This record gives sequence, C-alpha cells and structure tokens, in this order.
Amino acid sequence: MAATLPSPAAEVGAAPMRGRRRALVWTLIVLASLIGLGSILTTWVHRQMLDNQSWKNASARLIENPQVQDSLSVFLVNELYDNVDVASGLEQRLPDNLKPLAPSVAAALRQPATDGVKRLLEAPRIQQLWINANAVAQEKLVNVLEDKTGHGISTGNGDVTLDLSALVTEIGTELGVPASALAKIPPDTGVITVMRSDQLSAAQTAVKGVRVLSTGLLVLVLALLALAVYLARGERRQTLRDIGFALVLVGLTVLVVRRVAGNVAVDALTSPQGEPAGHEAWLIGSEILSQIGWATILYGAILLAGSIFAGPTAAATSVRRRVAPLLNERPGIAWAAVGTVFLLLVLWGGTHALRTWWGILLLGALIVIGVVALRRETLREFPRGGSDSATATVASA
Repeated sequence: MAATLPSPAAEVGAAPMRGRRRALVWTLIVLASLIGLGSILTTWVHRQMLDNQSWKNASARLIENPQVQDSLSVFLVNELYDNVDVASGLEQRLPDNLKPLAPSVAAALRQPATDGVKRLLEAPRIQQLWINANAVAQEKLVNVLEDKTGHGISTGNGDVTLDLSALVTEIGTELGVPASALAKIPPDTGVITVMRSDQLSAAQTAVKGVRVLSTGLLVLVLALLALAVYLARGERRQTLRDIGFALVLVGLTVLVVRRVAGNVAVDALTSPQGEPAGHEAWLIGSEILSQIGWATILYGAILLAGSIFAGPTAAATSVRRRVAPLLNERPGIAWAAVGTVFLLLVLWGGTHALRTWWGILLLGALIVIGVVALRRETLREFPRGGSDSATATVASA
C-alpha cells in the first residue's frame, strides 16, 4: 500500500482552528486594523507638526510650488499696499509735472508688482526668509503646545503667529519703495495668526495625547497581531496572509482618507480663488501621511508574498525546492545574502522604519524569524536537498 506524506504547508502536530478561537483571531486582526488607523494618524501629526525639520522641509516645498507662490504674492502685495503709502513713495520719485499721476500709477502697478513678487519668490534668498519665518512659528507653536516658554510666548497670554513682516519689507525694498515709507510699516503687517490663545488649552491636551498615542498605539497594534498569530496554531500561515491583506486595506484607507479629508477641508476653509494653493498646501503638508500609507501597503504586500511563498501551491513548492540546497547545506551563504539585502534596504531608507533604530531592529528581527521558519520548512520538505518529500510515496508491505 502507499501513503502520502503531509502537505508541507501544514503545521506539524497542529489542528486547524475552529469556532471561538477562529472568531477571536479575526477579532484581534480587525481590532488591530482599526487601532492601526488611529496610530497612523497620530504618528503623522507627531512627525509633521512637532518635528522642526519636517516642518522646514514642508515649508521649502510650499514656497517652491507655483500655486502657493501665486497666492502668497497676492497676499504680500496686498499687505504692502494696505500698510504703505505706495503712491506717496512714487510721488517722491516722479518729476514735478507727473506727481499728480502718482495714485494712478500706483494702482496700475499693483498687478505688475504681484507678478514681480512671484518672480522674487523664486529667489533662494527670499525663499529662505519664508522658511525661517515658518521655522520660528513652528518653534513657538511647539513651545506653547508643550507648555513651555519660547520667543516671548507663554501659555494663555498670547497667540501663535507666522510673522512675514520681514518678507513684506524685503519685497517693498525690491519694488523700490522708499526706506522712509517702509519704516512706517505697522509691526503686525504680514502677521498670520496660526492659533489663538483661547484655543491653546484644548490643543495642549491633544498634543499630550498625540505624544503618547503615536507610540503606544503602534505597540498595541503589534501586540494584537502577534497574539493573533500565536493563537492561530494550525493556520498561522493563513493568518499571516490575512494580516497582510488587512495591512494593505489599512494603507489604502489612509490614502483615501487623505484625499477626501483634504478636499473637504480645503473647500471649507478657503475661498474659490485660494483653492488651488490650498490643495497644494494640503498635499505637501500631508505627504508624510501618504508615505505612511504606502509603507503600510508595502509591508502588507511583503507579508502576503511571504505567506504565498510558504504555501502549498506548485509554484511555491518549486521555488522552495530550488532554494532548499542553499538554506539546508550552506546556511552561512544564505544568511550572508539575506544580511546584505537587509543592509542595502537600510542604506536605501525608503520607509521611516528603515531610518530609525527601533524600526531597523524590528524589521531585522522579523526577517530573521522568517528565514528561520523557511529553513525549518525546507528541512522538513526536502531533507535530501532537492528531493520533494511532500509528494513522495512510501511503500509498505
């Protein structure tokens, strides 16, 4: 008689999940996915709003964007005309017989001045003024939100502002406005209120929550998924596959939320004329959210590929048969190859996790676990290198 050996994908000595245990595993995966969405959003706020370098990078991209330059040039020229007697400045420069035309000339120069300011905003020196102003505003914001004193702003007795007065003065100088007129510019010219003092208390509470949740929720998600895999004895490969699908779905949801929330927020907070710049500003400000979403999709896809590679399909079995001699007979070479690939990934740094020590350790540990599990499976399937023990038959009397 002939007996067929067990499928290589089956876990030795483990029965498939049934009833309550299966429901519990699925509950853990769904709960981890929902908490994962919250973790991604809090991580985005933490990395974008509270990190000065990320804020500077976003500011640099904003000032380089043509739509933002259009809106900013209109704002700066309006601030200049509203706070400086441009006509008086022109009158000082015109011949006596043309001085009465100064108001008309000043009005006629408004649109050319706007076009000129847009060209000025392309200059590195002017862009640096914008970046510096945003960096100071972000530092003030973080100091206040974390209940610290900074730059003369303390909790409860001041607003957080973006001060573009230096940019307005520089623009006026470039446009030829006399220094005497620029000296009379009010100190609040070009100042944009980022947050009012009556909003600070609620914002401080929110930031404290973000500080804790951005890390705590991620740890909770990983713990829930690890528990789901542990409880799924008998169907762990399938559970890893399901987790991979869940991660891909979470990443896609983040990308959709980014698009929909951006459209709603911009439509509600900007005028029709400012919508193009508002959309560009949102896309730039939420770029880190997009990166997290794509990284989640990538990790989910890798988990899916790994679970398929470990599965019972003919293609997966064929691939495992080819790598079995290297894993089983030359493990040192196999580990060296895996280590080299991982180091190249770290040098690439394509995701945030690959640029942090904890992310590198976590991903490295998962790769080691995966390689060990793969080697154990190939040793069980192909104990003699390339022979397929999973499909071999054993004759008995």
